[in-house]
Amino acid sequence: MNDIAGSEGAPRGWRPCLLAGAVFAVCMAGTTLPTPLYGLYQEKFGFSELTVTVVYAVYAFGVIGVLLLAGNASDAVGRRPVLWWGLAFAAASAVCFLCATALGWLYAGRLLSGLSAGLFTGAASAYVLELAPPGASRATFVATAANMGGLGCGPLLAGVLAEYAEWPLYLPFVVHLALVACSAVVLLRLPETVRERRPLTAVRPQKPGLPPRVRAVFGPAAAASFVGFALFGVFTSVSPSFLAHSLDVRNHALSGLIVALAFFASTGGQLAVGRVGVARSLPLGCAALLAGLALLAGALHWDLLSLVVLSALVGGAGQGLSFRGALSAVTRVSAEDQRAAVISTLFVVAYTGISVPVIGVGLLVGPIGLEGAGLVFIACMALLVSTAGVYLLRRPVPETAAEGVR
Repeated sequence: MNDIAGSEGAPRGWRPCLLAGAVFAVCMAGTTLPTPLYGLYQEKFGFSELTVTVVYAVYAFGVIGVLLLAGNASDAVGRRPVLWWGLAFAAASAVCFLCATALGWLYAGRLLSGLSAGLFTGAASAYVLELAPPGASRATFVATAANMGGLGCGPLLAGVLAEYAEWPLYLPFVVHLALVACSAVVLLRLPETVRERRPLTAVRPQKPGLPPRVRAVFGPAAAASFVGFALFGVFTSVSPSFLAHSLDVRNHALSGLIVALAFFASTGGQLAVGRVGVARSLPLGCAALLAGLALLAGALHWDLLSLVVLSALVGGAGQGLSFRGALSAVTRVSAEDQRAAVISTLFVVAYTGISVPVIGVGLLVGPIGLEGAGLVFIACMALLVSTAGVYLLRRPVPETAAEGVR
C-alpha cells in the first residue's frame, strides 16, 4: 500500500483521491445503465410508460431509504466497509438484469442499484474529499464529477453496446460486472480515512433536522439540488421514449448520448464554480435550470431534436453549478464527524426530486399524453426554481461558507 498512501488517513498526492473517484464513477454508471434500454424492455415485457417511471423511481426510493437509515454509517464503521457493501449491491443489481425474465427482476435490479448508490453517495463523497491532499481546492469537484460523470457514462455505454454489439440486454451488465470487479481490486489498495471507528451497532437512523450551523446554508442549497435532480429524473426516465415516439430517434447510441450530455454538462458546470464562486453559482445555476426547462418545453411543443440537445446542455450545466455549490457550502460548515450524514441529507432531498416528479409525469402520460405531462412538470419545476433563485438573490450563501472550492 506504500505506493498509494504513506499511512492510514494520510495519502500522498492526488492518486488515492482520483482512484476513489473512479470507483465512485463505476458504481454510479451502473445506476443509469438501463436508461436507453427501457424501450427494449417495454417490447419484451409489454409494460406502459407509467411502469417505466415506477421502475426508474424504485431506484431513488432505495437510495433515500439507505440514506435515512444508514447515511452516517461510514462515519462510524469507516468508509471502506460501506463501499464494499455498495459494490456488492451493484454486482447483485447487474445479475438481476442479466437474469431478467419478467418485470419483477427489473424492480429488484433497480432497488439493489438504489441501495448501492445510497451507500456510495455520502461515504464515497466524503472518502474522496478525505483522500485529497491537505488544503486541495479541487477535491469537491472530483467528488461531484465522479458522481455525475459516472451517471453520464452509464447510458452512453449501454446505448453504444445496445446499438452496435450483440445481446443488447445482457452485454452492458456483463461489462459493468467486470468494472465492479476492477473497482473492488482498487478499493483493496486504498487506505481507510476514519481513524476512530465504532462497531456497526453504533449506527442509528438519521434523525430529522440538521446541526444548527448547517441550517442557514442547507435550505437554499437543497432547493436548487431538488430542481436539478428533478430535471435529470425526467431526462433519464422518459426522454428515450419521447425521442423514439415523437422524434423517431430509435438509435440507442444517440438516445444514450443525449441523456449523457446532461450529466457531462453538469460536470462542466461544476468546474465553473471555482471561477464564479459559490455565492454566485447557486443563483446562476437556478437561472440556467430555468432556461433548460424552457428549452425542454420548446422541444416538447415543436418536436425539435436540437432543442432537446440544448436543454440537456443548458439544464445540465445549471444543475452542475447549483449542485457543486450546494455540496461545497454544506461540506464546509459541517463538522468532520457529521460530514457524511449532512451530505447524505442533501442527497435525500436531491433524490426526492429525481423520483417523485418522475412518477407524477408517468401518472399524467395516460390522461394527457407525454407532451402534456412534460409541460405540467416543466411549469411546476419552473415555479420552484424561480422561487429558489429569488430567495438566493435576496439571501445569498456567503463565500466563506465554502472557501476552498476555488
